[in-house]
Amino acid sequence: MGVVTLKPDREKPILNRHPWIFSGAIRRIEGKPVDGEIVQVQDSRGGFLAWGTLNRRSQITVRLLSWDPDEAIDRAFFRRRLERAIAARARFVDQVATNAYRLVNAESDLLPGLVVDRYADYLAVQFLTLGMERRKAEIVALLEELIGPRGIYERSDVEVREKEGLPPMAGPLAGEEPPDRVDVRENGYRFLVDVKEGQKTGFYLDQRENRRKIVPYCRDRLSVLNAFAYTGAFAVYAAAGGASRIVNVEASARALELAQAHMALNGFDRREDEVVVGDVFQVLRRYRDQSRVFDLVILDPPKFALTQSQVQAACRGYKDINLLALRILRPGGILFTFSCSGLVSADLFQKVVFGASVDAGRDVQIIERLSQGPDHPVLLAFPEGEYLKGLVCQVM
Repeated sequence: MGVVTLKPDREKPILNRHPWIFSGAIRRIEGKPVDGEIVQVQDSRGGFLAWGTLNRRSQITVRLLSWDPDEAIDRAFFRRRLERAIAARARFVDQVATNAYRLVNAESDLLPGLVVDRYADYLAVQFLTLGMERRKAEIVALLEELIGPRGIYERSDVEVREKEGLPPMAGPLAGEEPPDRVDVRENGYRFLVDVKEGQKTGFYLDQRENRRKIVPYCRDRLSVLNAFAYTGAFAVYAAAGGASRIVNVEASARALELAQAHMALNGFDRREDEVVVGDVFQVLRRYRDQSRVFDLVILDPPKFALTQSQVQAACRGYKDINLLALRILRPGGILFTFSCSGLVSADLFQKVVFGASVDAGRDVQIIERLSQGPDHPVLLAFPEGEYLKGLVCQVM
């Protein structure tokens, strides 16, 4: 087994149980460990710190799994970790009303690089690190034992794998291949999920609780603008809340077709609604120039910042769409605004929305602060896991 020794005074994050060790903190690697294997991590004086998986090709060179010197990192170890994550969701999620949720949330479930999402009788999995990729067969077998899904489908078709020296991967791993649309329940509503090609692993599961929160805000709200609508999940909840007119704006015509199908699937006859295929920035500017106004605006954009160098540009983008949204809201109107860029902190995001309110010349109150649901927990030692942040604002 290889041994990774840290430079002097670089052990504090590990002692605080942060699961990442960057290359700059490492003094030397002894033995001949193969990338992807388990290594022992020591401080500069040779004291044991943790067990982790090694990948010299990644800036995050070691991903930590255990801080117990006597714990073997074997099949039984991964079984225990999976059992604990699965049991937690049984407590957090109403599995009668909801059968689409996250089962394993990577570092925050102390399984770095592993994501497991449930969609009814199917599992969608992501192996995002070399250490997890090397244990793919073992983990798939354990998921079959513990859950017994109809099928397990891989969605490791994400850019982050390139940083691990891994190619994108997607395809069936066990059991039946999912159909083109998997019919799932979320808080009692039905949605059709494209597990094989949809965004993320098919659906934005992290917004489940925030979608439910929108319902009371839609009572007596005549008009709702759902920007970056994707397949219209927020719109379904807005309709359930009583919104009389909903405008879904999305760049993908295919996604909007599914958004309309979701309305029908949930028993809503929405003849007054609009679907607009287009760039949200341009559509919002057009509505501003037309002096069109709404009672409630939802902004749920994709990730704007993938790297630290993109944060400044991302903030400009967030400010732009929030400024436009504030200008098309009636007095007393409600703004649901989100950022899923982990590199944009909640404090920074609030400052961006504040800047938008100043430029819009509107007084704005924060009514609620939003984050990801309990099936996407955030490990206290790993604040990077809190990527989704949202504000519910009222325009005065």
